[in-house]
Amino acid sequence: METADDGAMEDVFEGEIKFPPEVQLVLDEVFPSDEPLEQANFNVVDYINSIFPTEQSLANIDEVVLQVENRITDLNTDVKQAVRQQTSAGAIGQKALEEAQVAIKELFAKIKNIKDRAEQSEQMVEEITRDIKQLDIAKRNLTQAITTHNHLHMLISGADTLTNYTKKKEFGEAAGLLQGVLNVMEQFDDYKSIDTIRDLSRKVKDLKQDLTRLVLMEFEGAFSSSGGKNSSINVTLLRQACDVADVLEPSVKRELLSKFVKSQLSEYLVLFDASQEASWLDKIDRRYAWVKRVLVNFEEKFAQIFPKHWEVSERIAVEFCRITSRELNTIMKQRSKEIDVKLLLFAIQRTTNFENLLSKRLSGVTLRKNLSDGSAIKSKPRGSNEESKNTQNSTNPFLQDDGAEEEASSSTEPTAEGADEAKEESPFLRLISNCFEPFLYIYIESQDRNLLELLTRFEAEFKVQVEELKSGKASATCEGGVLGSCADLFVYYKKCMLQCSQLSTSEPLVALTNIFQKYLREYASKILLNNLPKISPANSQISISGNLSLSTVTNLLLKDNGKDSQESRLNDGELTLACSILTTADYCLDTVNQLEDKLREKVDATLKTRINLTEDKNAFSSVISGCIHLLVQDLQLVCDAALSEMPKQSWTSLEHVGDQSSYVTAIESNVKQTVPTIRSNLSSARKYFTQFCIKFANAFVPRFVSNLCKCKPIGTVGAEQLLLDAHSLKTLLLELPSIGSKVARKAPSSYTKIVVKGMTKAEMLLKVVMTPHEPTSAFVSSCMRMLQNLDQDTIQKVVDMKGLRKIEQGPILEAFRKQHQSLDSDTSSASPARSNTNHNLESDSSFRIRKLEKLIKKRL
Repeated sequence: METADDGAMEDVFEGEIKFPPEVQLVLDEVFPSDEPLEQANFNVVDYINSIFPTEQSLANIDEVVLQVENRITDLNTDVKQAVRQQTSAGAIGQKALEEAQVAIKELFAKIKNIKDRAEQSEQMVEEITRDIKQLDIAKRNLTQAITTHNHLHMLISGADTLTNYTKKKEFGEAAGLLQGVLNVMEQFDDYKSIDTIRDLSRKVKDLKQDLTRLVLMEFEGAFSSSGGKNSSINVTLLRQACDVADVLEPSVKRELLSKFVKSQLSEYLVLFDASQEASWLDKIDRRYAWVKRVLVNFEEKFAQIFPKHWEVSERIAVEFCRITSRELNTIMKQRSKEIDVKLLLFAIQRTTNFENLLSKRLSGVTLRKNLSDGSAIKSKPRGSNEESKNTQNSTNPFLQDDGAEEEASSSTEPTAEGADEAKEESPFLRLISNCFEPFLYIYIESQDRNLLELLTRFEAEFKVQVEELKSGKASATCEGGVLGSCADLFVYYKKCMLQCSQLSTSEPLVALTNIFQKYLREYASKILLNNLPKISPANSQISISGNLSLSTVTNLLLKDNGKDSQESRLNDGELTLACSILTTADYCLDTVNQLEDKLREKVDATLKTRINLTEDKNAFSSVISGCIHLLVQDLQLVCDAALSEMPKQSWTSLEHVGDQSSYVTAIESNVKQTVPTIRSNLSSARKYFTQFCIKFANAFVPRFVSNLCKCKPIGTVGAEQLLLDAHSLKTLLLELPSIGSKVARKAPSSYTKIVVKGMTKAEMLLKVVMTPHEPTSAFVSSCMRMLQNLDQDTIQKVVDMKGLRKIEQGPILEAFRKQHQSLDSDTSSASPARSNTNHNLESDSSFRIRKLEKLIKKRL
């Protein structure tokens, strides 16, 4: 039986309920369902259509209605039950809350009870342990008092005992006891306000002073009077004295060692005084032999006196090196005029050999302490091994291993190159040899003279080779076309660089770099540029002054060239010579880059910016450009002579198109004769052959177009013949990089673009000439369409080539000016009617051009 609430609920659910999107999303997650009636986007019409898709399906409508009504009844029953349950849920929840509150109160009471009991327990424990804590504190204080008393007793007794040892000079027992007394004394640093402790501290200090005085007196007595040669020296006593000095202040040890080392080297200052004959550089071996004997004598007689960690042998050697460096510097300043390069290198070699010996025998510990403070000798890091890859087949000396070169060079010259550099340079290196650095100008001047002689010899030898090449008696004598003299020059440069870098890596190496630069420029000018073949006999002598530049080389090569068509061309030997000079300059350019890197690697970091070989690289780059220009100029001269025949022919009298013209045949013949020779000689420098081809194309195409414009008047058949010639030349130029070669290579795209662009301009020019000049507007439109960047001068050349009279040229030029102006104002407007007119007027000329193109393809 339905109640009033049920009726009201039915009224509420009769309408459609819509939830917010976020609520609907939560409902879908909590109550997932595939039932269509429960979907948020339920559509009644679509649902009915899905149930009754056809009229025949309406036959079971009663069953469907019955199912729906049953479904509605079930849902109503579920909803009612849910509502009733929810009504009683409030009372149940209230009861549960009250029960929870009661439970919390009980729990709180229990916790408070536990806390009270814990406080009571803590008080009981404190009462129990109070007496124990007092006992612990008393025990700790008592222990500290007993320990302090013991220390005080030890200090008093130790000081008294040490006083007795000091009086009796019993250094062995005193050394160990002194260390203990000092350690105990440190425990009383906080009690020095007490009179007893203060007196003990003063007594210990006096004992240290007495021991210091006694130790120094023992060593002075043992070594100062007899220089250590007295056989009655008490070695044991002195050893014990060293143990005492080790315990005392570091200054005691330093003073003791200083006096001992001075006593050992006192004889050296007398024997090798500046007034003695043995002090000069030619007897420098005697210095090192003397110190070797001193060190051997020390190891045999006195090494057991000193503790090993004192490194007394090393200290003697270091002091000897410093004295020797100072003395040599003084005597060389006094007798600088007597020093020659041979004597200087002899002294440096003997000195570096001695330094290497010391670096192998001694650890360098005493010097490295100074290194850590930044006051020691600077060391040069080894170069990276990255440059060693791919150097087995290289002729560049600066890409080879430095160590191997040093071995080879040390067997031929008495220099310091024989010393191998360690991965971490020993501090003994340059400890003495630094004194020679102010006098290395003698070595630099010697290298200047040697390089001058070497370059003079290279120049004389190359002149003989040049004459043989020009006369055709010999071909290139260097593998790959590179002159052997440049490889010899750079090998000598490397030897000088390695030698100087071992002598000094500061200003002398920079000065040597300046010498290198001087003779690199001399080589580029006197050997390479001065021997470059000349096209004009009048230019056989070239005077060069100042720095080489591209403009200087170009002006020298172009002087008087191209003015006389009868000038003699370069023969095969001269072409080979020019290519050989080019490849040599390329080799020099690459090697100078490596030389610059090596010099910067070896020179001091503060001087790296002063190593700059840019001018020298520019000099060789200029020689390369000059060689390429010479080769282009040589080929261009003969081409110019052939092209000059074009305007001389009558292009209006031709009756039919024949084979290519004679000037094309002449150009083709000379190209096929010259280019293979150049390509063969530049096989090791392929990139420069490509540059040659590009520069030749850039020079030839404009001249062909220029001579083409000089051909006037040109008839229709003449234009067709010239078009055929232009196509033949275009084909010849495209095949230029591989012409006469057994291996067909595709021309570089950059070169192909230049040829196609230039020759297309010539072909378009000829097609415009073949176009009828009437009607005027159509002719002008054809010119503007077929010729790019058309201007007043170009249209004037076109009408001149067509052989039009002045009265016929006027309307064409005026029409061009008008159309040019209108094109500037509106370049996008074009009339379809005018296009049709142009097409009809040019049909005849287009037909003839297509016919000519078919003829060209057939003959090819």
